[in-house]
Amino acid sequence: MKRCSAAWTLLLVVFVTAAISAQGRGGGAAAEGLPPSPHNLQFFPKETTAAQIVPIMRNINAALGVNCTYCHNSEPPADRPTNDFASDDKQTKKTARVMLGMVRDINMTLRTNLGKAAADVTQVQCVTCHRGVAIPRPLQAVLLDTAQKDGVNKAVAQYQELRKQYYGKQAYDFSDDTLVGAAQQSLMNNKPADALAFAQVNIAYNPNSARSYQIESQVYQRQNAKEAAIESLQKAIQLDPMNQGYKNQLQQLQSGQ
Repeated sequence: MKRCSAAWTLLLVVFVTAAISAQGRGGGAAAEGLPPSPHNLQFFPKETTAAQIVPIMRNINAALGVNCTYCHNSEPPADRPTNDFASDDKQTKKTARVMLGMVRDINMTLRTNLGKAAADVTQVQCVTCHRGVAIPRPLQAVLLDTAQKDGVNKAVAQYQELRKQYYGKQAYDFSDDTLVGAAQQSLMNNKPADALAFAQVNIAYNPNSARSYQIESQVYQRQNAKEAAIESLQKAIQLDPMNQGYKNQLQQLQSGQ
């Protein structure tokens, strides 16, 4: 019982502190419309008050980039003309309870097993993984999934749209690594056209990406476009002159090996 109480106290402190911090930065989605007294509490203690719940909900909203109706039913029941926040109709609400339990368990494990003072342990929060998106998938995985289902052109368009929406935020990694990784994985999956598309869009945003030119060269080699392959590899070496691997590849390519 003491352990459960300590876990709840720890979780409450983590979420309320994060919510106050987010509000101080001007962040956090509004949680207007929450009932004055929480109902159907299954994860939080039954005696939890609205004053305790509201900051936690705001913190979750901000971390996932959503609003209250992402988890809560916005359709009022016939006998009550307000949003039915107590309803368990939505799977996202059920999932949220599981995720809250995971956060609690991780923080308790860290606090218990790291041998550090509580103040020295970095607490896991929703934002640790989500960083402003509801489903925290790596951008590379998102793009490859779209390319598989809808074609690489859709994936490139998706990248451009996500970059326009999220660039400068923490949600996705828009560094050189993401599109290079997508291009390399496409080559491994024997999809050179996809690899070339990812490499070239990366060059458009990251013109000093030697790895993208090296991937471009690999694609051209598969297409038996030797001169284009040599030109791309030369560009890669120009950008990364200390890369002996690129130089060896160029030597082999020029010698016809």
